[in-house]
Amino acid sequence: LTGEIEVRVAELKVLNPSKTPPFQPNQKELPGEDLRLKYRYLDLRRPEMQRTLVLRHQMTKMMRDYFDELNFIDVETPVLGRSTPEGARDYLVPSRVQPGTYYALPQSPQLYKQIMMVAGYDRYVQVARCFRDEDLRADRQPEFTQLDLEMSFVDVDDIIGVIDGLMARLAKTLLGIELELPLPRMTYDEAMERFGHDAPDLRFGMELIDLGDLAAQAEFRVFRETVESGGRVRGINAKGAADRYSRKGIDELTAYVQQDFGAKGLAWFKVEPGGALASPIAKNFDPALLERIGRRMDAAPGDLLLIVADQFEVTCKALYGLRKRLGAELKLYDPGSMNFSWVVEFPMFAVDEEEGGWTAMHHPFTAPRDEDLTHLDTEPGKCRAKAYDLIVNGFEAGGGTIRIHDQALQQKVFGLLGIDEDTARIRFGFLLDALQYGAPPHGGIALGLDRLVMLFAGTNNIRDCIAFPKTQRATDLMTGAPGQVDHKQLRELGIDPPRSEKAVQ
Repeated sequence: LTGEIEVRVAELKVLNPSKTPPFQPNQKELPGEDLRLKYRYLDLRRPEMQRTLVLRHQMTKMMRDYFDELNFIDVETPVLGRSTPEGARDYLVPSRVQPGTYYALPQSPQLYKQIMMVAGYDRYVQVARCFRDEDLRADRQPEFTQLDLEMSFVDVDDIIGVIDGLMARLAKTLLGIELELPLPRMTYDEAMERFGHDAPDLRFGMELIDLGDLAAQAEFRVFRETVESGGRVRGINAKGAADRYSRKGIDELTAYVQQDFGAKGLAWFKVEPGGALASPIAKNFDPALLERIGRRMDAAPGDLLLIVADQFEVTCKALYGLRKRLGAELKLYDPGSMNFSWVVEFPMFAVDEEEGGWTAMHHPFTAPRDEDLTHLDTEPGKCRAKAYDLIVNGFEAGGGTIRIHDQALQQKVFGLLGIDEDTARIRFGFLLDALQYGAPPHGGIALGLDRLVMLFAGTNNIRDCIAFPKTQRATDLMTGAPGQVDHKQLRELGIDPPRSEKAVQ
């Protein structure tokens, strides 16, 4: 192609003729994703796809090598197991030899790796295939791969230290980035106060600012009554964005927080050249109070101040969404940059909005922090967990916990979650039994391999990082999966074919 090499052809033989492909691997404007997924074998010829899959191979190999150096052993855990509900819906597999019973594909190897610790294998690792029947989005798949590990006789700092070392090696070798260790940490409460989310993107600032004490003094009824009713008044400062957003643009931001996050509205001020705050609602504020609000929000001429007054959860969601949107629209960060951090000390429980009571913030096997043990008997909502999430560029790249290794404590936590003794015995009896045989303190973490590849490759679509992915409707456009099956196969499984189904007889 370059002309630098001439080839003298003695014989030319066509090994296999080719149809005209629906698209070319090197064409600049790609066709729609559905067409590319239907002809995935052609899409995989694209240089971008080949680079990404090579990156995935390199990352996986480096992970295996790293943990081998640390004396972990790679253990495969079953794919066909029993259903032990972990939050999402299970994929179920009917048993032919045990009619009326079902296997469940693993949402994670969680319980098996805990059993490995009881068995005395104190350093376990696995590149594990996992399955969750949940609503999909750009960074989720029904089947996915995670790097799963567990260690005995460890606490939070030990697990985080091991992963810090792994991230440093991956970043240096694959991206040429030197990470400063240890990676920064913040508590869950700090993340929610400063960023409104437990997976903050730290590539740019624009932190949330509390205005509650000032709002309580305002004549503006919306602010004052929100504070009086136990709500929060918080805002963000979009530096230099006053001219970027017209009144129509601000109306679009208002509709965004109302429709997507349930906020009642969006208050705003533009900072004028002299430093005054200009807004249709400015007349409802004492000038001295406006000046204090401006100082609190570090206002400078040309800034756009955006404020939400609502319940705490709504202010978190709305301002997090605004911050994320404005960060992209205002190009506040380099899309090619990488930022790694940890969020720790999550609440152990969250309120179950649908059924009342408590639900596990991470999973039912998470250990409480030692100093919060007494809260289990009095105020479970105040109990913090030995839980930690790895955050990369605003994505949860991994999550882990120190586990409960005491059977009595595990049963108490089950009880708080509304799992009675009989149900616990049916679902988790093997684990409860194992904990009685000298189970050591243990903990671990799971890193989303697909998501890490996505982040290291600099794409925003996880399907670009998997050789044969599913669509957001959980279908494989190349093979046609899921598909109908022969009625004979269903009858062998003791399943009555759906009457409306026109399957092959």
